Amino acid sequence: MGVTSPADRTTAGLDLSALDAITEAVASGAGLPEVVRAAARALDASLVLLDRSGSVLAVAARSPADERSLLDGAAGVEMLELRVADALVGQLRMRGRSIPSPPTPALVRLVTTLVASEAERVRAPARASQEASTAFLHAMLAGAPADRDELVARAAELGVDIEGGGSVVVARAHAHVPTEDGWRNRVLAAAERGARAVTGSAIAASPAHESSAAEVVVLVPGGDEDLASRAADAVLRELQSGLPGHSFALGRSRVAADPLDLHRAGSEALLAANVAEGDPERPLLAFEQTGAYRLLLSAMSEDPGELQRFYAETVEPLVAYDEQYETDLMRTVEAFLDNDGNVAGTAQKLFTHRHTIRYRLERVRELSGLDVGSTDGREKLSLGLKAMRVLGVAAPAGPATEPGTGAGRVPRP
Repeated sequence: MGVTSPADRTTAGLDLSALDAITEAVASGAGLPEVVRAAARALDASLVLLDRSGSVLAVAARSPADERSLLDGAAGVEMLELRVADALVGQLRMRGRSIPSPPTPALVRLVTTLVASEAERVRAPARASQEASTAFLHAMLAGAPADRDELVARAAELGVDIEGGGSVVVARAHAHVPTEDGWRNRVLAAAERGARAVTGSAIAASPAHESSAAEVVVLVPGGDEDLASRAADAVLRELQSGLPGHSFALGRSRVAADPLDLHRAGSEALLAANVAEGDPERPLLAFEQTGAYRLLLSAMSEDPGELQRFYAETVEPLVAYDEQYETDLMRTVEAFLDNDGNVAGTAQKLFTHRHTIRYRLERVRELSGLDVGSTDGREKLSLGLKAMRVLGVAAPAGPATEPGTGAGRVPRP
């Protein structure tokens, strides 16, 4: 039978004392910051607690620089998953302060279990609230319930007053850097933070569908146009500051004075976001700024099949060709139309030789049957591009150069 040394007994006593501080903080309801500070003393380590979306819940670090290095995952930082049963509830980032005698694995497991349980207990009501907000927004955007009083009452249950109407913001984020699990939740959290900085009763949710981009729908209650504009600006600022390495496209609807028109506002915001996708210099567009696109919104609402057919008869063959052969026909058509049919201006904008532009435009005529040299051809291509955006079809991004463009032609398959 082994004999415990006095040093071991002293260490065990210190560990138990530190664990008592954690359990006392949990039992007294002192909150996650105090629990994490007690955990840092128990482990003799600097700690940062993150939720499932990557948002910081609590910090116990020696300095701002120490905190930044933990958040950046610098050398020596351990990233410990926090789970309750099989459910991931967050992450604890830890860097030990006592290099010669780091905390034992058993102690680390015990402390992280306590922290995970407290994080789950504290955050569970917030998640339930988020689920209720998501269900309400999905129903609202689908035009349900159709009864005004019921819609207002359901919003009031969430603490949202839409008696005087509201507006909708759709925010879309594209990652251009490697992402971790939960990055969509970080987009959602950042968008909601931005809107709530302007109006505390704004709510946000991810849409029911999922795509390569992360999308968030934000409801800004109230009939104040200026408030709606400031909320959209704040969402964009929060996304840009909190998610480096991403690009964004945001659309803002007009204010809907009648709560029953909020589903229409959702369509307006989505249309504006789709248009913003094609204009990286303007990542945020209000519905009023979408120009002729607005004329197609009613067509989308009344007969989306007809709009789909028009898209198929005009630019869909070009989209398919670009996707198959990694060419730039769509981008060339758009630049050509933006430059009022000027080949030299188009070539300058795309940093491409004029002969290459002429070849591409001839290929456009062969594939679509539309001649950019005629007014009718240009009008149909322009409307086809707009139909593509309204339908939410992403234009393929071809390479900067194409095989064979040195001679002004792309080899045919």
